[in-house]
Amino acid sequence: MKIAIYGQYYQNSTEPIIKDIFTFFNTNNVEMVIEENFLNMLYEKQLIKKEYKTFSPSTALDNSFEMLISIGGDGTILRAAAFVRNSGVPLLGINAGRLGFLAKVQKENIDILLQYVIDQNYTTSERTLLGITCEPYNEAFKELNFAMNEVTVSRKDTTSMITVETYLNNEYLNSYWADGLIISTPTGSTGYSLSCGGPILTPDVKSLVITPIAPHNLTARPLVIPDDTEITLRVTGREDQYLVSLDSRISSVKNESILKIKKTDYKIKMVEIPDETFLKTLRNKLLWGEDKRN
Repeated sequence: MKIAIYGQYYQNSTEPIIKDIFTFFNTNNVEMVIEENFLNMLYEKQLIKKEYKTFSPSTALDNSFEMLISIGGDGTILRAAAFVRNSGVPLLGINAGRLGFLAKVQKENIDILLQYVIDQNYTTSERTLLGITCEPYNEAFKELNFAMNEVTVSRKDTTSMITVETYLNNEYLNSYWADGLIISTPTGSTGYSLSCGGPILTPDVKSLVITPIAPHNLTARPLVIPDDTEITLRVTGREDQYLVSLDSRISSVKNESILKIKKTDYKIKMVEIPDETFLKTLRNKLLWGEDKRN
């Protein structure tokens, strides 16, 4: 079995997790291939000494890997998706932070849950991705032109609102006068969109959510649309540029540029561990309380 490893380093929370993972997989003769920057950090912190093979954005993963394990939080998983792309390699998140809708494996149960990996006792769920194109051409979207959580347009270098002219399948919808606009996948519905008043979607729903950020017109509400809709945005404002973010990747785009957003023809596979379901995570993270069933 061959496993790819990627992570972020937080001294107080990740060192024990990293040591447990490496000890467990080495004991079980699992081949580990480590993202090169993460591996250099592990050597620098003297957490490991053994030599390992590496991968990088320029050496994409292939189907010889059982999965990619991400160590960190949900943001780390979103960055890890850039290594997976359309390879079909499943992603498993080990949570070293506080929030974890995607990073489900908790450090308290790590040995038990990693044994599921060894035993191949898991399933996968497919997550929709959003692709983006820009007219005129923008170099920022040449390689990593997709998002797993959301595509967001927002104001830059100004306190003034922007106007986001929005079309669905080339039919005019609305001109949002706001701080920005979020186009969210079901996976991203529990992220930025939720904090701006958007609805929660379960991961298997075939929908997208359009959520305005602090709209001037209070009647502008989040809108749920079919996920096969092509969304066209034209942004104007007082500044020459505005910001476009694809998950954690942010780029500047010129006013009047045309953005086209639609789901990609491939999906990211997320590893689903027994008993760590989306609804269980939802109950825990949103503090809906304990299960009251008898």
